[in-house]
Amino acid sequence: MSCSRILLALLVFTTLTASAQTLKMPGLQQPVEIIRDQWGVSHIYAKNEHDLFFAQGYVAATDRMFQLELWRRQATGTVAEWLGPSEIKRDVGTRLFRFRQNLDQEFAHYHPRGKLIITAYTAGINARIAEVRKDTTKLPFELKLLKSLPDFWTPDVVISRHQGLIANLTSELSYGRQVHLMGEDKTRELNWFHPTRNPDKEPKLTLEKGVDGNALFQNILDVYNTFRAPIRFKKEGDKLGQAFDFMKWYETEKEYTGSNNWTLSGEKSESHFPMLANDPHRTQSTPSLRYWIHLNAPGWNVVGAGEPTLPGVSIGHNDYGAWGITISRADCEDLYVYDTNPSNPNQYQYKGQWVAMKVMSDTIPVKGQQPHMATLKFTRHGPVVFEDTKAHKAYAVRAGWMDIGCAPYLASLRMNQSKNWDEFRDACSYSRLPSLNMIWADKSGHIGWQISGLSPIRPNWSGLVPVPGDGRFEWAGYLPIKQLPHVSDPAKGFVATANSNLTSPNFQPRNAMAWEWSTPYRTNRLEEVLGSGKRFNLSDFAQLQTDLLSIPARTLVPLLAYAPMQDEDVKKAADMLRNWDFRLAPESVQAAIYIEWEDKLSDYVYAKLVPKDAQTHFRTLSTKVLIDNVLTPSPIVFGAKALETRNQVVASCLKDALDVLTKRLGKDMSKWTYGQATNKHITITHAFSDLVSPDMQKKINIGPVPRGGNAETVNNSGNTLNQTHGPSFRILVDTENWDKTLGVNSPGQSENPDDPHYRDLFDLWNRGEYFPVYFSKEKIKSVADKTLTLIP
Repeated sequence: MSCSRILLALLVFTTLTASAQTLKMPGLQQPVEIIRDQWGVSHIYAKNEHDLFFAQGYVAATDRMFQLELWRRQATGTVAEWLGPSEIKRDVGTRLFRFRQNLDQEFAHYHPRGKLIITAYTAGINARIAEVRKDTTKLPFELKLLKSLPDFWTPDVVISRHQGLIANLTSELSYGRQVHLMGEDKTRELNWFHPTRNPDKEPKLTLEKGVDGNALFQNILDVYNTFRAPIRFKKEGDKLGQAFDFMKWYETEKEYTGSNNWTLSGEKSESHFPMLANDPHRTQSTPSLRYWIHLNAPGWNVVGAGEPTLPGVSIGHNDYGAWGITISRADCEDLYVYDTNPSNPNQYQYKGQWVAMKVMSDTIPVKGQQPHMATLKFTRHGPVVFEDTKAHKAYAVRAGWMDIGCAPYLASLRMNQSKNWDEFRDACSYSRLPSLNMIWADKSGHIGWQISGLSPIRPNWSGLVPVPGDGRFEWAGYLPIKQLPHVSDPAKGFVATANSNLTSPNFQPRNAMAWEWSTPYRTNRLEEVLGSGKRFNLSDFAQLQTDLLSIPARTLVPLLAYAPMQDEDVKKAADMLRNWDFRLAPESVQAAIYIEWEDKLSDYVYAKLVPKDAQTHFRTLSTKVLIDNVLTPSPIVFGAKALETRNQVVASCLKDALDVLTKRLGKDMSKWTYGQATNKHITITHAFSDLVSPDMQKKINIGPVPRGGNAETVNNSGNTLNQTHGPSFRILVDTENWDKTLGVNSPGQSENPDDPHYRDLFDLWNRGEYFPVYFSKEKIKSVADKTLTLIP
């Protein structure tokens, strides 16, 4: 990306005329000035802490009212009141997993004045809700369709965990099923658990006495999965709110939810100051999950993005340093299996005695019918999610994230005020959910990396399969966050993370760290570029953040040199691939051929490796396992003459790939560009698309536009033809000058399709461009779109 492109975008927008407005706002203590810039970012200037976060809540609710109401409903277990009986099970799950500990202690965990901040934030949200309830013409169109008003927030809504990235439990049950069907060795072989010194024996996956493998195939996690699933707004008779297939959603989320970040020493930058980049990867949606904001008040001056449901900034910079996140891996959930008393199913066996479950009743309001009376049960470990009354078994969840301090990203409030690496590490020690790779770069010349997260210590099991709840398998507390892997000012001059493993197999206690990680290819590419020996600037960072080079392609394509080929089209395609730059660019024909070829190779290896009766419970082969089995031909896959057969399969899969592309894209190979509406693209379909007119669909849906990349490129666009996941938010920082910061947030800052900021950043994002994220007030005023003054 060139500087001229940034300037062009800036010049186009500066032709707009800024407007000013004053609004009386009960609840404020002093006037607040809000400058909205030409990219929809609000810069809030307050004279005290209360008013700062009040204004942040007000602004967020103005731009994201429906998103906030959706969160509130899910957090409080009142979706059935909104959408009807189809959502009762979701609400039961929410109430089972509701935070029930001391709220004052909870709020204080995130910041010494956490209660003040969170209370002020919800008051600001409620101020906007009161306006909209009074003047319903301001209602989001979604609420108009639902014939519903937004309801008021309470501080406990902010600390909900319902959207936390925590669903290891689903994998745990799946691994238990795989072990029953395939055995421990085959389960380890297919899943590539690591790091380990003994891959044939680690991790331990034994189904202990008391866990019946056959019984694991019951719908044990039905309530849990329904609670975790996003809401899907579908018209089905008079019913709305049907949740889609959880396992399909979960596997997609697990495969594609990730991020890239890196921090670079001033010794490797052109400015001689540390630099930082971050692009979190989540579901592509409208509105975007992330939301840019600038907060300025005595003791606070921070800009960046978080989720609009939370006060503060989770990714960004202040006057002193910048920070970013990627998902690390941790396992803070376990599924426990209990023997229950045949004479009293509300008692379970623990250490040789019958122990009573805690039993509660809860009332769930339901649209169109009488309230649902729910019975909630809890063991010493946590909520009971399934009871097998015939076999006298119960299943409950130990969820560490139900403990104090586990509201996702909320500990960022402490990071927002960090002035150096030591203070930042201290702030990280309060960040418990999700597990994150936190990186830092400051104006004083320091960089660092710290894993944060909740890490239960399991003395005698891996945590990857269900275990008996009889007292033999208990957590020995949590590993202190500062004892998790970290580094400051590394000799190589940079740290790069992309969800893959950066932990030594010698790390102890081993079972406090995860066994499941993303494939290493994005991290390897980042290290390859950052370790090249050159000095970097923001343009270099932009190119790396949007990099399309595929290391798997560079690894597999050379095998074509040994493949026997008779078909002329296959020879032509192979020659094209061998003379390719391995970039999955939208305009590349080779990229389209390669991806289809890799898919066919994966299908072949999967069919040979995964027993048929286990395929329902093991659906996806990782690229790492694919490459390992193809690069070093496995006799299990290719038979006795593994090398010869491998070479033949390489050729036959290329022929199959060409057949698929011919059917999808036509006979003219020159038109097989990777990025196009019938191949790799992005279409963002609004959640209410099925409920509105065709004209409204055109207004709220975005795309299709051609895309490049896949899940293994730094510019992560997933492996599906429609890019459903990937980076919608990006930030690039050079600590030399905070006004040099660049960012983007696709498709825009607003959820309102009538707002110019609904989709104004989508094309910018798709072209790999950025807008300037100014920090000094003088610069911000030069690109002001609107100014709002709130007065008491």
